[in-house]
Amino acid sequence: MSTPIRHLPMSFNTTGPCRPEMHFMLPPAARLSSADLQRFIDQELYWVLHAPRQTGKTSFLMSWMKQLNASQQVVACYVSVEACQGIEEIELAMPAICSSIRNYSKDFGVPIPEKSPQGSDPAIQLTETIKQWSELCFPKPLVILFDEVDTLSGPVLVSFLRQLRGGFASRGVGRFPTSVALVGMRDLKDYLAASKDGTPVNPGSPFNIKEQSQTLRNFNFSEVQSLLLQHTEATGQIFEEAAVHEIFRLSGGQPWLVNSLAKECVLRLVTDGSPIVFGHIEQAKEALIKSRAVHIDSLAERLKEPRVKQVIQPILAGDIDPDLGRQNANVQYCMDLGLIAWDDELTIANPIYREVLIRTLNSGYQDGIAKPEFRWAKPDGDLDLDALFTEFQGFWRRNGDLWEARADYPEVFPHLLLMGFFQRVLNGGAKLTREAAIGRERIDMLIEWKGFSHIIEIKLVHAHDGRSATLKQGLKQTASYAHKVGLESTQTLVIFDRTEAGRKMPWDERLLHEQHGAVTVWWF
Repeated sequence: MSTPIRHLPMSFNTTGPCRPEMHFMLPPAARLSSADLQRFIDQELYWVLHAPRQTGKTSFLMSWMKQLNASQQVVACYVSVEACQGIEEIELAMPAICSSIRNYSKDFGVPIPEKSPQGSDPAIQLTETIKQWSELCFPKPLVILFDEVDTLSGPVLVSFLRQLRGGFASRGVGRFPTSVALVGMRDLKDYLAASKDGTPVNPGSPFNIKEQSQTLRNFNFSEVQSLLLQHTEATGQIFEEAAVHEIFRLSGGQPWLVNSLAKECVLRLVTDGSPIVFGHIEQAKEALIKSRAVHIDSLAERLKEPRVKQVIQPILAGDIDPDLGRQNANVQYCMDLGLIAWDDELTIANPIYREVLIRTLNSGYQDGIAKPEFRWAKPDGDLDLDALFTEFQGFWRRNGDLWEARADYPEVFPHLLLMGFFQRVLNGGAKLTREAAIGRERIDMLIEWKGFSHIIEIKLVHAHDGRSATLKQGLKQTASYAHKVGLESTQTLVIFDRTEAGRKMPWDERLLHEQHGAVTVWWF
């Protein structure tokens, strides 16, 4: 008696590649930078696909592989080399890569014998293994889609690329794979590889047979609508228009974030089938950030990398840096990782990532600040900003220099400490919206608390500007941000003078409180 087929409910996927029979999904190929995929097969080309983590690369590979195999014209095979991550010795890595290839070959009906004829020379093991696989696939051409290639590094990556290049000239049916895709987070030109003796290697030279590099973009707004509509059609539960817009705004269309926000709403926040509204998305965002999901944790871990710090720090500080253009290698690296984006200016890729990065950087400050015992709320429930900033001035005087000396991101330390202070006091009861982009020379912060709104601009005094010019510019920027926000809000400008001259000023001249029209100014 046959076992009945269990029909699983469709869901928003946040783990691994999408499966059409289980997950709401959109055709991944539509998001490629070029849709002319058949050309890679017809013209026997080797190419690269790179995109940030969890944007749909593997889902695309699986989908395209099935499409190719359905044509009966080629044998298309998916191979992940992720199991070889961290193996730095070619003598160990190449047998492991070839073992992975043999294991994957069993899934496609053309298994490679366990005892391959290539012997023990790691310099030719990969070449001989896929050459043998091509022979076994005859009379059909072999197409290999190598996933997670960026987990290989140094001499192992160079050997892997050189062995593919070595067989490229003789590629053909029964001889060597006619088409190969190398897939990972970064483009090959960005890999920093070195030979075993330490001599630098041109990252492009081991694989100069590459025809083209493609990338996979995020969802646009229409695609987010379409994905959510699949859930509505399957269940009857709707996402109100404002909720859809907020999902797109918070995620920037990043596929994992879109699916995670939607999943949090339908599985935990609104389980009775009633409509999902704007407020649910804010709750989902907070739950997602606090979940410490692998995607979120891996994002935060990147902040420790020196080349990431060189880009993220000036963006958070709003510094103008002519060296940090889109052609800068570190900027390209951060864009490949999906950390930052270009939207007429370099900025953190989306509001959720921005919040994760800031909370990660100021978490130590927030936890190190004592639980507030002073009165910081007015009788009407609004924040007592005078009390808050007066308390912070005392805290800054006692701890600012000491904590700054140990800061990992010293240029943005004042911003992070102030935001950590507010987060500690408000303890998650307020909505904090922050904006930061390179060249703005400040951080915009909007605090929404129990129906009240407060705009706070944070600026640093630069030696070439001085205090007077910084104040003038800050007042103008505060007014501009208040106009943009469009809410009835208090306006506060916070200025930190960390210049050499500012540090030498007596404390009673450094810690000031002034009123300039509608704007309250606090000096530190």
